[in-house]
Amino acid sequence: MSSDSDRECPLDGDPRQQEMVPSKKSAVLVDGVVLNGPTTDAKAGEKFVEDACRLIMEEVVLKATDVSEKVCEWRPPEQLKQLLDLDMRNTGEPHHRLLELCRDVIRYSVKTNHPRFFNQLYAGLDYYSLVARFMTEALNPSVYTYEVSPVFLLVEEAVLKKMIEFIGWKEGDGIFNPGGSVSNMYAMNLARYKYCPDIKEKGLSGLPRLILFTSAECHYSMKKAASFLGIGTENVCFVETDGRGKMIPEELEKQIWQARKEGAAPFLVCATSGTTVLGAFDPLDEIADICERHGLWLHVDASWGGSALMSRKHRKLLRGIHRADSVAWNPHKMLMAGIQCCALLVKDKSDLLKKCYSAKASYLFQQDKFYDVSYDTGDKSIQCSRRPDAFKFWMTWKALGTLGLEERVNRALALSRYLVEEIKKREGFKLLLEPEYANICFWYIPPSLREMEEGPEFWEKLNVVAPTIKERMMKKGSLMLGYQPHRGKVNFFRQVVISPQVSREDMDFLLDEIDLLGRDM
Repeated sequence: MSSDSDRECPLDGDPRQQEMVPSKKSAVLVDGVVLNGPTTDAKAGEKFVEDACRLIMEEVVLKATDVSEKVCEWRPPEQLKQLLDLDMRNTGEPHHRLLELCRDVIRYSVKTNHPRFFNQLYAGLDYYSLVARFMTEALNPSVYTYEVSPVFLLVEEAVLKKMIEFIGWKEGDGIFNPGGSVSNMYAMNLARYKYCPDIKEKGLSGLPRLILFTSAECHYSMKKAASFLGIGTENVCFVETDGRGKMIPEELEKQIWQARKEGAAPFLVCATSGTTVLGAFDPLDEIADICERHGLWLHVDASWGGSALMSRKHRKLLRGIHRADSVAWNPHKMLMAGIQCCALLVKDKSDLLKKCYSAKASYLFQQDKFYDVSYDTGDKSIQCSRRPDAFKFWMTWKALGTLGLEERVNRALALSRYLVEEIKKREGFKLLLEPEYANICFWYIPPSLREMEEGPEFWEKLNVVAPTIKERMMKKGSLMLGYQPHRGKVNFFRQVVISPQVSREDMDFLLDEIDLLGRDM
């Protein structure tokens, strides 16, 4: 921590810097407020930051890989409200009480960095990304103009350029967004703007019935985006998938022809690389052929599966992605860059993003600035204030290198393969289907159901098994695992491996614990 003398005298003795140190002045009174230097108690604040960071290090970072710790300390909402002291009062809390509150927040929060947290499509603790987040929170930047955020704008440019290279484009454009859902909405709006540029000024009136096509296994953000943009959810056509959850190209083309026959105006196809539940990858080359024949924008939602591009072994899952017009890719998932870290990449290099979203705010984007204003990227975004999310990914990439990121992907998929083989060996476990990515979908069948014929009664009883085991594991705090019904299939577990802190022993524990918690059902 800096001392008072540090603040009063510049270390390098630069006369220009010394000129910026204010001289002591007598106090003045304005509107009943005494103005005489800052009112913040810097020493108290610095002490709190120091103690809180020590607490975070001890209770979060050092325990991140400790499997003897609980994944969660479950409490029902009403009880948790009482434990947390949520009231905000007229007077502030003392130092020791604030630290107690911090400790309570950590205790009752889900430990998503725990090796046995498998509940979502993100997990684990990347130390380099964590430090990057500490830095950006302390600096509190907003990424819209070079004058305000010079370092982070250059970092974002470098990261986007590298991601574009991995997609297979020679050049392109992009922007980091607060979530893959927002990236999908950006892409939908961009495709619509490309189809009918007048919409930006004239709105929806006079337009034909615009219609888009996506997989029946797509992320729910596609419906949300269509609703938000005024396209309408009824104008989202869901294309049937095969048994593995992949879009069927022949069905896509049939629906496009049918829409044209009905007088609608197709403008977009959204394929998925890594569906949320099954981890399916749509056949991009075949879909791209159809889009080219019909003049449609092809967007690929690779929010989950895009990180396979980092692996020479597994990038074949996204064969044909270079033919897309736009791609959503979330490094905060498989690559652990920390929530949120989500990019929309666009093949177009004609400033289409800026043309679509620019509002030319004169108080931000003056054209007569003293530097190259092409680095002011804020007009490519629907946001004004925007977090420097690319910095987290950049720091991790700098620390691990491309080969380290590749190893992260390869190891996660190798552990997934190990779990699949263990499931096949164990009595009472049944795969939903053979996975091609890190999504392992399976049922646990308790002993009482193992001799029963797989009829309506069997499936009705099996449907309650996963929710019951999920409740038991959370109340025990031993692990967290997602479950869901899906397209006519009763509730099953979806296990996802991401974190390099996960071991083979954790995979064995997962199956042992499910059996332990469910064998009496």
